[in-house]
Amino acid sequence: MQTQDEITTLPIPAAAAGRRLDQALAELFPDYSRSRLSAWIKSGDVLLDGAQVAPRQIVRGGEIVALHARPGQEVPLRPEQIDLDIRYEDADLLVINKPAGLVVHPGAGQPAGTLQNALLHFDARLTEIPRAGIVHRLDKDTSGLMVVTRSLRAHTTLVAQLQARDVHRQYAAVVVGALIAGGSVDAPIGRHPRDRLKQAVVDGPAGKPALTHYRVRERFRANTLVECRLESGRTHQIRVHLAHIKHPLVGDAQYGRGLKLPKGASAELIEALRGFRRQALHAEKLEFAHPVGGALVSVSVEPPADFAALVSALRADAKAA
Repeated sequence: MQTQDEITTLPIPAAAAGRRLDQALAELFPDYSRSRLSAWIKSGDVLLDGAQVAPRQIVRGGEIVALHARPGQEVPLRPEQIDLDIRYEDADLLVINKPAGLVVHPGAGQPAGTLQNALLHFDARLTEIPRAGIVHRLDKDTSGLMVVTRSLRAHTTLVAQLQARDVHRQYAAVVVGALIAGGSVDAPIGRHPRDRLKQAVVDGPAGKPALTHYRVRERFRANTLVECRLESGRTHQIRVHLAHIKHPLVGDAQYGRGLKLPKGASAELIEALRGFRRQALHAEKLEFAHPVGGALVSVSVEPPADFAALVSALRADAKAA
């Protein structure tokens, strides 16, 4: 939990123009719940260009918001000794290679055993940083790289970089179907209108701008290995966007349409596809300007064994056809 008051000052991004202040803050400060942000706005702990405003205030972009986060309002978490695969480390940052299956934040049904618990054990000073320094997320069953801030100065700057889309986030994915060429999906994402556990492409004010670029790396008989690059960071963005263009991720039970096998698939391929029980998505590269000093930080990581084995099985099947 926080041990001292934290005042963070950031510009409202131009992309938030026309949105309510509480909605814009939810994107600027993902470390806090929307209800907590709304309460801080009402209590005067959020100022817009130096003035107190209502949560429903419409922003135009470019205003300066100052958030006074009060101490002692975050639920304390128990540090836990969980192994971390650290790929970059200095006084202000960590870059973690998160394994598939590890939940990032505690929540309903998962009060412990998360990356956040592990980080608090690794560095007790992270209790002073919102959400133990986690500034972006990966789904439980997505593997790969995440950056964690270890100082308030790094936290503020890196959140601003993410909002300005200055952080290069690159993923490898295996999709259902043989894609002919790469492209981009520019479609707003919001909560699914009927299933609150899912996101969906949503038009109107409920949808937040989302842009995903993808390119073909390797085609197989009934699947494609693609590279994805995010221009925004919506919940489940790659999964939703690729499902939207009728090429959901292999193994994605939430957004896919079940197992699809190529005609005459070998027993080895059938076993590989049926045995892959998570979305085939791996965060393979992060690049950004170091929040203290500006030097380029570039970290890459190979996919885990299950992902590599899936690609190998698909490649062997394509060669044998």
